[in-house]
Amino acid sequence: MADISTLFQPLQVGALTLPNRMVMAPLTRGRSGVDRVPNDLMREHYVQRSQAGLLITEATSISEEGLGWDQSPGIYTDAQQEGWRNVVEGVHAAGGKIYLQLWHVGRASHPDFQPDGQLPVSSSAVKPAGEIHTPNGKKPYVTPRALEAEEIPRLIQDYVAATERAKAAGFDGVEVHSANGYLLDQFLRDGVNQRTDHYGGSLENRARLLLEVVDAVVKTWSADRIGVRLSPLNQFNDITDSDPTKTFTYAAEKLNAFGLAYLHVMEPITENHIMYAPGEPVAPHIRKVFTGPLMLNGGYDAETGAEAIASGAAEFISYGIPFIANPDLPERYRLGASLNDPDVDTFYTHDAKGYTDYPFVEPVKA
Repeated sequence: MADISTLFQPLQVGALTLPNRMVMAPLTRGRSGVDRVPNDLMREHYVQRSQAGLLITEATSISEEGLGWDQSPGIYTDAQQEGWRNVVEGVHAAGGKIYLQLWHVGRASHPDFQPDGQLPVSSSAVKPAGEIHTPNGKKPYVTPRALEAEEIPRLIQDYVAATERAKAAGFDGVEVHSANGYLLDQFLRDGVNQRTDHYGGSLENRARLLLEVVDAVVKTWSADRIGVRLSPLNQFNDITDSDPTKTFTYAAEKLNAFGLAYLHVMEPITENHIMYAPGEPVAPHIRKVFTGPLMLNGGYDAETGAEAIASGAAEFISYGIPFIANPDLPERYRLGASLNDPDVDTFYTHDAKGYTDYPFVEPVKA
């Protein structure tokens, strides 16, 4: 078997010392129920996966306005905060470490999700192609309304409030979700952002909201408790950019000013990955300009993950689908054991099947 020892080296990431370099990627699963309150089933799921060097939670909505996925969790009510506290306490008792991912979907929503059936918001009134699964069935996307400049402080305050709740719930940190075609990505990439004010047009203006959000979140907690996620080539949610290398290396370089715990870049390395998009890889360019710990995601296995770390391409690797099907993924990699096959049909269902019932590796008998 190839040498994968780099995966098991400890790593200092902001305020935390991780026991290994295998991170569980944020994975939307839809198990929080219609009240969007994290529950005991979710606690079991995360506790089972506490062997990861770091767990990053599924994307978690910072407000009702930020909703866009059926039965995904929130972090904007007292009940949600307490639900997450239960999850975090379980993870910590099992020896794990856990960050909360902060989410606002922007235009990737529908009036069926919104308070009073209002329109979703975005950088610009540009309708995404395709359909969305709403609580009332599958429907076409609608044209969002552009956020007014005077609304931006209120939006930033939603990120601040969510960060305060995450800290109060006992999380080890938060990750700002600026990837996969969601709100902050809709401001950053010129395939959606058509604004003519100081949040649109130039690259400096398009990156402004991301940097203002990060600045506010850092000031609310501490830079060494904050990560950011980007996805330079991803076209999920019908989003593109005319020059992703320029856009995302600029953003990464500007993020240096905050002294973040890490930067998380989702860029698939295999064409069969669900979010693969063609184009020159941007992660190597980001590696050259970002001075903090870099995490890569996108189809890595034990060998390719270890190679990326050994080569200096990244400090650590996040794994998504492998952690869905293998709660004890680090142990399986360590033993060279076979992996469970993921049950794709249960990725977004709402019960324990395909969520907490995957078997652990059998211990080696003496």
